[in-house]
Amino acid sequence: MAKPAHFSTKDRILGAAEELFALHGFAGTSLRQVTSQADVNIAAVNYHFGSKENLVNEVFRRRMDEMTSARLTQLDSARREHPGELRPVLAAFVEPALAMAQDRQTGGAFVRVIARAYAEKNDNLRKFLSDHYGHVLRDFGKAISACVPGLSKEELYWRLDFLAGSLTYAMADFGLIKRPAGVTEAAHRAHAAQELIHFAEAGFRASAASSASTTSLSTP
Repeated sequence: MAKPAHFSTKDRILGAAEELFALHGFAGTSLRQVTSQADVNIAAVNYHFGSKENLVNEVFRRRMDEMTSARLTQLDSARREHPGELRPVLAAFVEPALAMAQDRQTGGAFVRVIARAYAEKNDNLRKFLSDHYGHVLRDFGKAISACVPGLSKEELYWRLDFLAGSLTYAMADFGLIKRPAGVTEAAHRAHAAQELIHFAEAGFRASAASSASTTSLSTP
């Protein structure tokens, strides 16, 4: 299917790949399918991305860069305007992600791609995300730790990991609570964000269940 001419070849390839990865997964999508969807030849894919592995990474980079920028901007504001307050820090983590998920033109397919990434074990993608976006989790970890200094490093990252998983679930809108009739998508997502932030705040403020550590932690 031909794409609008105003999109660059690279953007058309990324858009086609994102749609196909969302539908069929990474292993289930061939470069031939991508070239057909984007109306380009295989040489264009090789020129811009070099390999399918790099194409997968760049699909993530396109969306993650945007979300990361929004998160870190909001985090900077939270630290500056609400020092020591946990909720604004959690809002900076949650709200940009749900805003992206709400945008059906730019985020809907990517949310399904994220779900695929959770379902399919892809060590190369995991390394790419850790190398390029691990600093975001570390920045949020430091900001949260400043608000709840009683948590150990292990407790902190367990809870941050659970927050990230809960957020992905909320982004995908897989939950039992569906948008009521007459409620806009924006209002529904805003409500979801506030409930998740409230839930996460209670989790981070909860006392440690045990002082004994039985888990080896690899900091994101």
